[in-house]
Amino acid sequence: MSSSLPSTMQAQILAAFNQPYQLTTLPLPTPTDYDLLIEVGAASYCHTDLVYASGAMGDTLPLIPCHEFAGTIVSAGPLAFSAVPALSLGTRVGVPGRSYRPCTTCWECRNNDGDPEGYSVACPKGGNLGITMNGGFSQYALVDARQVARLPDELTEIEAAPLMCAGLTIFAALLKCGLNKGGKVGIIGCGGGLGHLGLQFGFQMGLEVVGVDASDEALKLARSLETKAKIFDARTTKAEVLLTEIGEGADKKTKGESGLDAVLILPENQRGFDYGMKLLRNHGKCVVLSFPTSGFQVSASDLVFRDIQVIGSLVGKNRVLKQMLAFAAEKNVRAVTRTYPLRDLNDLVEEYQTGKGGKLVIDMTL
Repeated sequence: MSSSLPSTMQAQILAAFNQPYQLTTLPLPTPTDYDLLIEVGAASYCHTDLVYASGAMGDTLPLIPCHEFAGTIVSAGPLAFSAVPALSLGTRVGVPGRSYRPCTTCWECRNNDGDPEGYSVACPKGGNLGITMNGGFSQYALVDARQVARLPDELTEIEAAPLMCAGLTIFAALLKCGLNKGGKVGIIGCGGGLGHLGLQFGFQMGLEVVGVDASDEALKLARSLETKAKIFDARTTKAEVLLTEIGEGADKKTKGESGLDAVLILPENQRGFDYGMKLLRNHGKCVVLSFPTSGFQVSASDLVFRDIQVIGSLVGKNRVLKQMLAFAAEKNVRAVTRTYPLRDLNDLVEEYQTGKGGKLVIDMTL
């Protein structure tokens, strides 16, 4: 490790569930093997951080949260740069949470579909930054060289951080819809962190996008974006009425003939799931990105008689991460962000719970 680096760092620690984060001074970690030590420039808050802090998932404590962040490589383990020659000291990188130190030998790691050899984001033994391993709400963080991606020059670290989970997740889900240009996709929960990025990605992919939300702030954000998405308030527009707005030609009143080719389900409630299912045409796809504790009830008649496919989607492969970053840089897809200093992380969490939408980001320069 370079002698010019400090011996300690500031980090926000989750010491107990349902308690505020604690700003703490810790020793600077040392990279080994495939590790990179990065100086964190920006770290974005995700809904999963809220769920984890409530004790609803995982049991790793104490923990430095955050699984979507960006920074600059300042030190590296002996295997890092040989594994990923495109990286070097001073390279700016984006960091998704999965997968830190994968096993390299399981089925997932050996059948990784274009990712680095022996590396898979779906490795069941790999660590997850901010969930099972320390993450990005810290001045410095250890990451795996195989999990990161170089940042395009067009993206700042504050712009890139929200793309590492929210951006990658919604981009990968849109790809799973398998739609060609002109295809119709609905985003249920369109004004949140994932949703408002999905509106932009979908529009830039050439899709016809329909957005639905149920809060004034989220709808305001969705409608402020420069997309041609049709935005609807679920509180005042029933799904059956919305179908008449998006139907085409003589078939628009025929059940199953009109509707969307795919919907993305972001809310963690049954009402949002049911609303999205009603918008699908026969043979449509329902892509689920949320994971409420109680799960979702699915109508067997939708699956059998309407041939609806229900599939899940969680982040994306390393190659999709690189594809997403290049696309976002070229097409000017950006999260609407509000920034806080590291010391004010608990204030950020309070604002998040007001439901104003967009992404809240820790700016390490503040």
